[in-house]
Amino acid sequence: MLQDKTYLNPELSIEERTENLLAQMNLMDKIGQMNQVWGLEQMKEFGGPDPEDMARKGLAGSMLYLLNKEKRNAIQKIAVEESPCGIPILYGSDVVHGYRTGFPIPLAMAASWDPKVLRESQRAAAEEARRDGIHWTFFPNADIARDTRWGRVGETMGEDPCLASKLVEAQIQGFHGESLNAQDSLMTCVKHFAGYGACMGGRDYDQVILSEAELRNVYFPTFEAGLKAGAETVMTAYMDLNNVPATINHFLLNEVLREEWGFNGFVVTDAGTIGSLITQGLTKDGEDAVLRSMDAHVDMDMGSFQYVQFLAKLVREGKIKEEQIDDAVRRILKTKFELGLFEHPYTDIESEEDEREHRKKALWSAEQSIVLLKNRESILPLSKDIKKLAVIGPIADAKDDTEGILGMSNVPQAVTVLEGIRNKIPDAEIIYRPGAWLKRDIPSMVSQILPDFCGKKEKEKQTDEEAELAIVEAVEAAKQVDTVVMVLGEAVNMSGEAASRTTLDLPGRQQELLEKVYETGKQIVLVLLGGRPLSLTWADEHIDAIVEAFQPGWEGGNAVANILFGDVNPSAKLPITVPRSAGQCPKFYAENLTHQPAEDQPKPYSRYWNEEGTPLYPFGYGLSYTTFEYSDLVLEKEKIQLGEEAVVRFNLSNTGSRAGAEIAQLYIHQRYGSDTRPKRLLKGFTKIDLMPGETRTIALKLTADDLRYYSSSKKAYVQDETVIDIWVGGNVNAELHTTLYVGKKENK
Repeated sequence: MLQDKTYLNPELSIEERTENLLAQMNLMDKIGQMNQVWGLEQMKEFGGPDPEDMARKGLAGSMLYLLNKEKRNAIQKIAVEESPCGIPILYGSDVVHGYRTGFPIPLAMAASWDPKVLRESQRAAAEEARRDGIHWTFFPNADIARDTRWGRVGETMGEDPCLASKLVEAQIQGFHGESLNAQDSLMTCVKHFAGYGACMGGRDYDQVILSEAELRNVYFPTFEAGLKAGAETVMTAYMDLNNVPATINHFLLNEVLREEWGFNGFVVTDAGTIGSLITQGLTKDGEDAVLRSMDAHVDMDMGSFQYVQFLAKLVREGKIKEEQIDDAVRRILKTKFELGLFEHPYTDIESEEDEREHRKKALWSAEQSIVLLKNRESILPLSKDIKKLAVIGPIADAKDDTEGILGMSNVPQAVTVLEGIRNKIPDAEIIYRPGAWLKRDIPSMVSQILPDFCGKKEKEKQTDEEAELAIVEAVEAAKQVDTVVMVLGEAVNMSGEAASRTTLDLPGRQQELLEKVYETGKQIVLVLLGGRPLSLTWADEHIDAIVEAFQPGWEGGNAVANILFGDVNPSAKLPITVPRSAGQCPKFYAENLTHQPAEDQPKPYSRYWNEEGTPLYPFGYGLSYTTFEYSDLVLEKEKIQLGEEAVVRFNLSNTGSRAGAEIAQLYIHQRYGSDTRPKRLLKGFTKIDLMPGETRTIALKLTADDLRYYSSSKKAYVQDETVIDIWVGGNVNAELHTTLYVGKKENK
């Protein structure tokens, strides 16, 4: 153990404590801090080292996915009392949409368009996780997702950098709380830097080809917003970016992250990616992979153990300077001091949170995140006086499919949609029939490592005869009632990592089930669950009401029931475009104009001869049980100079018969300039509560930064002299319009 304990004095600055400790560490002590060890017992079966042994040797700077606080404390005790330097382990995990209490998945919370929802939800998650001995979350996911075939779209804030940046910032504020060293705070990690959401064909892990302009205008802003909000760490991505793996991409990690943005936190790889550089065909061996990773200033190796194997040898051979290692370790130690790990290395085993308050937050969060997509003839909300109702669908009573993937060992505890409806109308007769089961065609990679991942045990596949009988029983149930609530979508293991799809249809025999129930002539309300939006062109044409709930978390069933029966007026809007079919993907609203703009062609006009080119549901879309009207759009100044801001004012009125909230959105288009620009870009939004008949005047600002962009032709950020079209409204197809003129700054 170290003799000079000056670094334990909390009265000294973090810099002084860090330097005192670093000066006493030998080379292997330092390399140990750069090594992140798997805590999962299953990883030993795949050749991983024993976590206790690594802690004892001081070779576990961090550990991930250790499953209970008793084990964390036991291994922490080994690290603090038996390792050469006694440095506490930094425990990390994926705290994504709750820790013990399940909140809606991120894409669902993004549908709230409300930073408060994200901030409050992640505040609760941080409190629970830190109480359980977790210090660091590998979140928020700052990837932009524009291809709904991609499995990880549900982890993101959707397709738009303006919206996503505000929501990433809010999550970091929630995770941090008032102070990083408070015992209810989590250190954050923005991931996956950068462009991971643009993988070819929506196929997870596949290569990404993006221009510098697209990277800077679309994929970088969320990461930069996260760093400005205080994120301490950045995670690299699995894929090749423009033929260079993101884990050692010099442009990303050195030129942009370190030099341009001045990031001084530490960079951690995604799982195993230093070792994967060999597999990807970039490096000839582990030594080469480590050399290139150090050149890219990658500070921590997540689980590939390449640094432990090769760094010391490379230093002895003079290929890597020990000062490079010092820089990395300095960044890691600094975060441990900031988190207060040297003062509080252990977790109070006896502490238990009162989950009731967090469940209330989870209910509120889910209610704000459910999107009403269709409501023909205002059949919703349903009457609570209903005497008999059928609930049909294979995921209507599935806790795991309602909750989403919450943790590595959590037993799903969600209120299902069936349970929520029964809670809402306890005196009604509810007839439940699941119909045919859901099962993936190709098993999940994760389920092969963890067979009961998140409590999801694979069912045996139904025989054709069993499926036929289940569909017949569901149709017979529908015939007994006037109204049917159908709960369809994806099972929990059909989205997430390594869960991309070639279609966006209802999986299994759900479409057949839906059509056969429709043939009964009964009123149908379709509730969608899953980790991505699905393309439901037939349902949109035929079904009376459609509600998108994604995976709404522990209180999801109650939240859905509150929407269906009118106790909550839906206000959520889509944070991502819903395509008509997978053939449209990637489909997003911010497309550039062409020489034949579709909007100017005779209707119907499409780039496809077999299908309309418009999306099924546009970005920013969502209905309410009331109606809103936008009017009186004006600018404080119709002409501004370069560098000035513009103030946009308009009136928003609730023209319906009940109170509601509207998410007002501001879009712009630059008519001409250095580059062609997208036909619309979101540049502002706000959520407004209005009573029936109430009108409010809304003011939104357009700053100079809102009008700047990275130009391919100039190879720099520019603001052009130009004309800016401005629209405000309730989705990207807003019609209320005005024009802003931007001219040269006048010399005085």
